[in-house]
Amino acid sequence: MAPRVLVSDALSETAVQIFKDRGIEVDFQPQLGKDKDKLLEIIGNYDGLAIRSATKVTEKIIDAATNLKVVGRAGIGVDNVDIPAASRKGIIVMNTPFGNSITTAEHAIGLMFAVARELPAADASTQAGKWEKNRFMGVEITGKTLGVVGCGNIGSIVASRGVGLKMRVVAFDPFLSTERAAQLGIEKVELDELFKRADFITLHTPMTDKTRGIINAAAIAKMKDGVRIINCARGGLIVEADLAEALKSGKVAGAGVDVFETEPAKESVLFGLPGVVCTPHLGASTSEAQENVALQVAEQMSDYLLRGAVSNAINMPSITAEEAPILTPFVKLAECLGAFVGQVTEEPIKSVEIVYDGTVATMNTKALTSAALAGLMKSQTPDVNMVSAPVMAKERGIQVTESRRDQSGVFETYIKLTITTEKQTRDVAGTVFSDGKPRFIQIKGINLDAEIGRYMVYTTNNDAPGIIGLLGTTFGQANVNIANFQLGRNRPGGDAIALLYVDSPVPEEVLDAVRAHKAIASAKPLTFDVAEVTA
Repeated sequence: MAPRVLVSDALSETAVQIFKDRGIEVDFQPQLGKDKDKLLEIIGNYDGLAIRSATKVTEKIIDAATNLKVVGRAGIGVDNVDIPAASRKGIIVMNTPFGNSITTAEHAIGLMFAVARELPAADASTQAGKWEKNRFMGVEITGKTLGVVGCGNIGSIVASRGVGLKMRVVAFDPFLSTERAAQLGIEKVELDELFKRADFITLHTPMTDKTRGIINAAAIAKMKDGVRIINCARGGLIVEADLAEALKSGKVAGAGVDVFETEPAKESVLFGLPGVVCTPHLGASTSEAQENVALQVAEQMSDYLLRGAVSNAINMPSITAEEAPILTPFVKLAECLGAFVGQVTEEPIKSVEIVYDGTVATMNTKALTSAALAGLMKSQTPDVNMVSAPVMAKERGIQVTESRRDQSGVFETYIKLTITTEKQTRDVAGTVFSDGKPRFIQIKGINLDAEIGRYMVYTTNNDAPGIIGLLGTTFGQANVNIANFQLGRNRPGGDAIALLYVDSPVPEEVLDAVRAHKAIASAKPLTFDVAEVTA
């Protein structure tokens, strides 16, 4: 029986034809995504669901999707899909991460021009029969400094366009290396330096706890008078009330806003302010981009439903059906090793070296390396997946090497990940035992045996009496329960580490209290996705 796919949003007819040509039965209902009750009623009849942004794939929809195997999102954003619920149900969620990069970058450049020359206001004035030539005194872009916050796939395109426009381009990105910046012809700077120097600031960073509200009153105070700000990334990156006040005072001369804190944006404190150009989330809205992502998602879903091939999956590695039972626990191990290093490292990473020792060296190490890179970058770029991670690493100038070797130690097999920054080298190793659960076996060259838990705290200190008591007392006073712990040291009185297993994320003020003790060199919170890691 042929697989059945429901297209509940407006994909192109060419994309629909791809499903038909591949022998898949397709039901094209482009308005259905707006009718959640009807979608809930019929979703159980389909093997695949192809969507854009209108369809909300909630946990309730997923529970009713008794036959659903794959959700394909034509575009990069999957905010409208409950990925944890889909993962629990065994439903693959795919996206098309690179189909609209050029389009979004061009929109940012277009908004920059529109803000610099007040084009929308000048157009409205002229078409109203006015001739206010002296009212609209813009500024040139040539020779100005463009500050790019986030220099990944889209940000790097904007940066290169800025260079082509004869602008001086400075960029802030924790993963941007000086080598990659040199290749782009731009200068890598810290965020405060960018704020201080930029005439135009454009945002191309994902939404994380660290980037939410990155443009606020304090940040704006550090900027040049008359700065102009562009946002085609995520609405919550800007505190809109703070930007509105800065526009009213003249501190900010203009803003181009394509995304808002609340969408659809029927009203906003930014509407009607002088120098503001607003568009309704048009970053990906070109015929080329919409066609590209639609065709790509149709091909990806067809390949999976007909051949079991997985690509651009958010919640599953790109591996074959034959490899999956053996490889999946090691994919999770590699992801956790990368996530550990990514969460404890704040400097830009220059290189990543991965050693596969023993049995794992005979497996699909390409998938494992992709999983490690995805884990490494996820703390800064939550939308990264195993397919996009190697591309993003290359864009950031991170050198990735892997090596395989026969069993060389006491463990039958293990993976060791080493990263190098300008200031240090950091390494971590892990293995998978017969229970299928990943565990750390070495950190900083210190041997230990630590199963990986959901929430953990990693501390480093000099090996001295009283450290565990100190940690227990501090956490206990803050009502944070330590469920278990693992210790390691390189020698008596030398370097020591501790991994604490806790029941929930530890408040930052508690970690600050731990760090305040002279005996503790560092204390880092860790979060790992360790659900269903057994084969």
